[in-house]
Amino acid sequence: MKATAMAHPIQGLVKYHGMRDDIERLPYHDSISVCTAPSHTRTTVEFSMDYDEDVFVVDGEELEGRAYERVEAVVEKARSLSDAAHTVYPVRLESENSFPSNVGLGSSSSGFAAAAMALAEAAELDCSRQEISTIARVGSASASRAVTGAFSQLHTGLNDADCRSRRLQTDLHEDLRIVVGLVPYHKETEDAHDEAADSHMFQARNAHIHEQIAEMRDALRENDFDRTFELAEHDSLSLAATTMTGPSGWVYWQPATLAIFNRVRELREEEGIPCYFSTDTGASVYVNTTEEYADRVEEEVADCGVSTTIWSVGGPAKLLEEDDHLF
Repeated sequence: MKATAMAHPIQGLVKYHGMRDDIERLPYHDSISVCTAPSHTRTTVEFSMDYDEDVFVVDGEELEGRAYERVEAVVEKARSLSDAAHTVYPVRLESENSFPSNVGLGSSSSGFAAAAMALAEAAELDCSRQEISTIARVGSASASRAVTGAFSQLHTGLNDADCRSRRLQTDLHEDLRIVVGLVPYHKETEDAHDEAADSHMFQARNAHIHEQIAEMRDALRENDFDRTFELAEHDSLSLAATTMTGPSGWVYWQPATLAIFNRVRELREEEGIPCYFSTDTGASVYVNTTEEYADRVEEEVADCGVSTTIWSVGGPAKLLEEDDHLF
């Protein structure tokens, strides 16, 4: 009745934007991402008759409002799939992040992925990671890909049999290093998704996204570093164009964000260093480069006045031992 799991957050490479179903969180199109490590979320869940009601705690703060509702949706999805009698009991769920949240680094993806993995174990579900990805999806579509880990694709669909995440085969994880430029600007991704379809750029993005997915899959299969991350860089610009032209005119990029973009392009165009910027819905920047150039790229990104760290590729969500329980 008690389990702990860990998952890594994702960097979107070809990102989804907007949802055709807000309850099941079914996206309009496929998406591809890569998990980032050692950043992670660790989550413990327990069903117990000793609790009076469901309680959810993230980084020491008890959730309420919309944040509570999103976790509750994941819990109820797991309950609906379980035959175990104890799942009718209230549940306590507690998570800890090893990295900042709400700054564009994918904390919701790792959070809901770890929650789904732990819930599946505590609810005694006999599920594959692909099946568990459908539980995580109702919290965050990106969390589906954090369940399967590394380079993964979430397939669009109208049901759980179709809309689930699958791993993509590539060797790029061996040499990829991700320099993170942390730009601490708070954002709410869900707001941008809610109004994505109201942007006049939305249909234009949907018209080309399927070709982007095909190109990205082929680049990964061919282990083509430059092609993969050039596609990711262009997709970041496409996503931002759609977000900024919605009803609220969301502009998440900050001066430091743009400074990193410019520095990355200078390194690539003037010195031939393989590096490409990428952003999700937020101001922080991922710079994808190789192990050989990671330290040099980090120095250049730090010169833009931001704190930096170097991450690598993270694996799938996994269960932890009893000694790792948070409570």
